[in-house]
Amino acid sequence: MTALPSSLQQVAAERLPRYTSYPTAPNFTPAIDGAVTRDWLRTIDPKQSASLYFHVPYCRSLCWYCGCHTKIPADDTAIGRYIETLLAELDLVVSLLPPRVGITHLHWGGGTPTIIGPSAMRRLQAAITRDFRLDAGAEIAIEVDPRTLTAEMATTLGACGFNRASLGVQTFDPVVQRAIHRIQNAAVTEAAVRHLRDAGIRALNLDLIYGLPHQTVASCVATVERVLDFAPDRVAVFGYAHVPAMKPHQRHIDEAKLPDAAARFAQAEAIAEAFLTAGYRRIGLDHFAKPDDALARALDAGRLRRNFQGYTTDGADLLLGFGASAIGRLPQGYVQNTPRIAAYQEAVAAGRMATARGVHFTAEDRLRAVVIERLMCDLTVDLEAASAAWLPAYNFARERKRLAVMAADGLVEIEGARITVPAEMRPFVRRVAAVFDAAQAVGATHAPAV
Repeated sequence: MTALPSSLQQVAAERLPRYTSYPTAPNFTPAIDGAVTRDWLRTIDPKQSASLYFHVPYCRSLCWYCGCHTKIPADDTAIGRYIETLLAELDLVVSLLPPRVGITHLHWGGGTPTIIGPSAMRRLQAAITRDFRLDAGAEIAIEVDPRTLTAEMATTLGACGFNRASLGVQTFDPVVQRAIHRIQNAAVTEAAVRHLRDAGIRALNLDLIYGLPHQTVASCVATVERVLDFAPDRVAVFGYAHVPAMKPHQRHIDEAKLPDAAARFAQAEAIAEAFLTAGYRRIGLDHFAKPDDALARALDAGRLRRNFQGYTTDGADLLLGFGASAIGRLPQGYVQNTPRIAAYQEAVAAGRMATARGVHFTAEDRLRAVVIERLMCDLTVDLEAASAAWLPAYNFARERKRLAVMAADGLVEIEGARITVPAEMRPFVRRVAAVFDAAQAVGATHAPAV
């Protein structure tokens, strides 16, 4: 296992965006509102395929590490009201679109999407299949909390056509679990895996986190060894982002027990080494997949993409987001619903789009987005080819100067117009990507690296 070189410790400690989008969400503005979204939706090409994302912002208990938009419902009445709003928003958006837009990917996130229960899930999926045309090979995925998944809900997911599920594991170390307020032993996870596979959902993803309080290299590797027993198709490995000013519940976590940058690096590398030894392919920065998984095939074919769900095979440039805080990607730019559930429900009830902010793409944004995505996915990009396709006159003169400094430090290799992040520098690819982030160049504030 490679130790973190002292010369790179400062780089590892930097707080940088995940680059699941460009421009990144902190740079969205309220100038993009519901009226703008409505106008943009009306221009959608009938031949354009799309992806759908549904956000459910409720959980039965709050994990202290969580950085998502979620809350604990006072009772299930609140969940019921939210479901009615989702259905109303669906009707509103569909009324602005061409009839039965084709769908290649459908993803439910949260929160805990399965909290809505079997009946509501059947109702919502029926509305989706009524209003959209799901492609025969569409990926229909959902995020699952193994602690609350029932056999009935798993059966419902299978009957509704779901073919992939992502299960949150994070860690199996009981000391760490107590420190993050998420008690989940391996038996609970094993039961959820069995329920899903019995329901016909064969493609399973597992999520892990490093950098948690009390976490060590040994406990990370022990978690991986147990996870391998479940033979997941994909694994996402995220670093914990401690931002108590943004997420007050994180104040429950003892900062003194958090690992430093060098320890976080060692944990991430140990996890990676364990999965690679087990035969998994490393995908981009923080994903792993079996060699025959579609994600690995997309990487080999140069078709790997990155969006708000992480690394994906989803090639659709149109993403329609539903629910509080959901983000959509339209041909003109990004749009995000208000994260405030009451405001979201009020807007939809009044027949308005719930967009609170977004960003309009410029030609330069589109070029920078392509460069950043290719770096994040492939660790390499040809700047001349990218510019020729999107903005021929752009030469990245300022960026090339910064890259030359990085090349001297070994972070990148430069051959003409091709920029490559060496395999051993993969953990620092976001630092290289940030060179092409116009907001980073002027010192804008971003979400922390995780």
